[in-house]
Amino acid sequence: MFELTGYIARRRGHHEEGLRNLQRAIELDPRNFFTLQQIALSYLNLRRYADQVVVLDRALAIKPDDVDTKISRALTELDWKANTRPLHQTLEEIRVKDPEAIKSVADSWLICALAERDAPGAEAALVALGDNVFGNDAVQLHPDFGEGLVARMMKDEATARAAFTRERIAQEKRIAQQPDYGPAICVLGLIDAALGRKEEALREGRRAIELLPVEKDSINGAHMIEYFAIIAGWVGEKDLACEQLARAEQLPGYGTITYGQLKLMPYWDPLRGYPKFEQIVASLAPKE
Repeated sequence: MFELTGYIARRRGHHEEGLRNLQRAIELDPRNFFTLQQIALSYLNLRRYADQVVVLDRALAIKPDDVDTKISRALTELDWKANTRPLHQTLEEIRVKDPEAIKSVADSWLICALAERDAPGAEAALVALGDNVFGNDAVQLHPDFGEGLVARMMKDEATARAAFTRERIAQEKRIAQQPDYGPAICVLGLIDAALGRKEEALREGRRAIELLPVEKDSINGAHMIEYFAIIAGWVGEKDLACEQLARAEQLPGYGTITYGQLKLMPYWDPLRGYPKFEQIVASLAPKE
């Protein structure tokens, strides 16, 4: 009962209340591995990384070989401290110990490779990803988008443009089936921003926020705002990007708004060196 109430409260944006209910649930069933994972997720949403580490370590004491939890533990160091080494090492251990298992965490491999500016690693991660998607919750990015992102990171503009163009055609077909689905329109906005279609990209980013506001879905609504910040940055609207980023920073929910993600990921490259952006990054830096 407490567990279900916790999930409902979290989805509605009542993250502290949701966490309290999940904590009551684990008191009644201290070795419930799934509940521990969910408590860790709640701490992540609240950017309470030290607490998240404690809970993930507790979960790993129950299932030390659980791949997803090991990856989550390593990702915490990236988000919290911009430290990719634990994630890199964990992924390498998985590749050596169980090569097939790497496919199930290919999205995390891609994050690590992008953060380390490792183009061959990112390309290998996309191969492992296959036809699966990556991104955050309802924001689903497809392999062609990933190819474009990696190519742009490496300054290969011809390859990037070709990949984003292919993905735009595919994304328009997806939207035709769900014309009022905010996350799909958000992704189209990202693609249009990547292709330099400024007005379309900004319009689509704003439309996505209208269709899926935070009040309707606290988690995916926050993603609409953070990805609109990326869209604005990509089309050169730096003040707008920082305005949206500052707004997203105040909202609970895991996405791209962490110290490590802002510090390392190529999504934010157009804003690097811009004082307002650097101020936000500094505000998220670990205080210890």
